[in-house]
Amino acid sequence: MLDRYWFGDVARISPEAPVPVVLVKDEDQRLGGAANVAWNCHDLGARTRLLSVVGRDEPGRRLAALLKKRGVEASLHRDAKVSTTQKLRVIARQQQLVRIDFERPPSSEVLAAKLADFKRALAECDVVVLSDYGKGGLAHIGEMIKSARRAGKRVLVDPKGDDYSRYRGASVITPNLAELREVVGRWADEKDLRRRAQQLIARLKLEALLLTRGAEGMTLFRPRGALSIKAEAPREVADVTGAGDTVIAALAVMLASGLGLEQAMRVANRAAGIVVGKLGTATAGYREMFGGR
Repeated sequence: MLDRYWFGDVARISPEAPVPVVLVKDEDQRLGGAANVAWNCHDLGARTRLLSVVGRDEPGRRLAALLKKRGVEASLHRDAKVSTTQKLRVIARQQQLVRIDFERPPSSEVLAAKLADFKRALAECDVVVLSDYGKGGLAHIGEMIKSARRAGKRVLVDPKGDDYSRYRGASVITPNLAELREVVGRWADEKDLRRRAQQLIARLKLEALLLTRGAEGMTLFRPRGALSIKAEAPREVADVTGAGDTVIAALAVMLASGLGLEQAMRVANRAAGIVVGKLGTATAGYREMFGGR
């Protein structure tokens, strides 16, 4: 996805409707969606390869240019029938006034071609991240998970929707509170939540489920246990956009580096605390996280 930002000032209300009039003074474009995940992995020092589909349009060309500028290796299949997904945010006085989305799902033929690219890329990877935004780009996710697991790769999934059966066999899924509630229903208390999460782990044959809880931190559920940690609060929360992308990216890089799940979760929690202190999609770079070069 391409994240666009229009920054401006509001000094009056429109005479046409009760809405603010924004005088745009600046704009910015950043990597969004799976491109933001790849950017976060890269900035933590990992060699990263992004596989995705974009349109044969200006936003698709801009995404490719941004990825190249950030040093992220990308294999972008350009589909003339697709409109590159864009999210346009209008911001005034550090407040988001409106978000406008542009999107059209890719064709089945294009997705089949990307599946072949995915299988060829597996040999060079230590960890696979599948970021599901419900935009139609992961129609073959079941086969992707099976192929990666057969190749001995850990698979991390950022899920979407109310049917998690398509993620069966993945290593770790990273839903937020609203996403998990949509699948397992409302829980009465922490004990009930743990029971529901562990039932889901058993049903999907997962290694673990990492629940991101915003200001409450995170909880790592495994078949026979759970561990909760508090959020590392920034000096000031500027924007939570893309925080989930940063979490799964940091988790993936740390696991690929040989850390255990609990250690990797703590690093991911720290990374999330850094990016929510920044406006818009952003990264928690290696120096910010660990110092040094």
